[in-house]
Amino acid sequence: MATAPMTKEPVRMQKSPPPVGELRKRTQSAARRRRMKANIPLMLLFIPGLLYFVIFKYVPMGGLIIAFKDYNFFDGVFGSPWVGMDNFETIFKQSQTLNVIRNTIVLSMLNVFVGFPFPIILAILLNEVRKAWYKRVIQTVVYLPHFFSWVIIGGFVVTLFATESGTVNHLLKEWLGKPFPFLFTPGSWIAIYVGSGIWKEMGFSAIIYLAALTSIDPSLYESASLDGANKLQQIRHITLPGISTTIVLLFILAMGRIMEVGFDHVYVLQNAVVSNVADVISTYLYRVGLQGAQFSLTAAMGLFESIVGLILVLSANALARKFDRGLW
Repeated sequence: MATAPMTKEPVRMQKSPPPVGELRKRTQSAARRRRMKANIPLMLLFIPGLLYFVIFKYVPMGGLIIAFKDYNFFDGVFGSPWVGMDNFETIFKQSQTLNVIRNTIVLSMLNVFVGFPFPIILAILLNEVRKAWYKRVIQTVVYLPHFFSWVIIGGFVVTLFATESGTVNHLLKEWLGKPFPFLFTPGSWIAIYVGSGIWKEMGFSAIIYLAALTSIDPSLYESASLDGANKLQQIRHITLPGISTTIVLLFILAMGRIMEVGFDHVYVLQNAVVSNVADVISTYLYRVGLQGAQFSLTAAMGLFESIVGLILVLSANALARKFDRGLW
């Protein structure tokens, strides 16, 4: 009996698995895609903020080119003649420039080093309040000045410290027989300037520290209390170390604004008598740039101010990194 010829089955080669490295890359790529897809709503919410900074912060940086040109309206930004560093030489040859820079640094340093601890102290004090209604009332009272414009704050200051009609001088006349020109004496003007700034922004700045205080474990205070630590010792050894990262972060950001005194605050309080201590970069830019139409000079001054602020931020961060508290 004849048998059918046996057909030989083809040998199928078994596919080898991908290398471990390739498999890891595929897994990471898939995880990134899933993460991107999950974060699409957050990215869409981020777009308006990104556009704000691009349009109003980064695009205007192109205007800094007029600091190196003899700018005029007819030729425009790109058509105006190039003068190189002449504008910087001009502003630093002017006798008033060094005085303006000195005033800016002095007032900014006072704002930072005198005013910086007050929001921290206020936040710690509010954190120790146990009556909820009393805490809400105090918070409302201290937050409120932040929402007033400097024109209103300036009116308050003049009402209090005016030489003839001020409330404080009215009391001084009754007690001492003569008023004191608070707003026309350089030392008292600086004290009023710094004090009004602290009063206006102290409450609002304390919000960040109050939020940081909520992250401290309450059991640490309970343990310290059982060990016999009083309130001051608890603040020193638990509260301050617990918010030290936030303190360093805000201090670094404050150093970046060391050359930005602010126009409104100075302008509403200054007068011709105290111009030797009250004339700062922001008022110089307004007087020379807008009123005097010397846009190239003021652009050079603004660029100098920004460079100094950047150097101070980098220096403060480098110092903070030595204590493992750097911003980056």
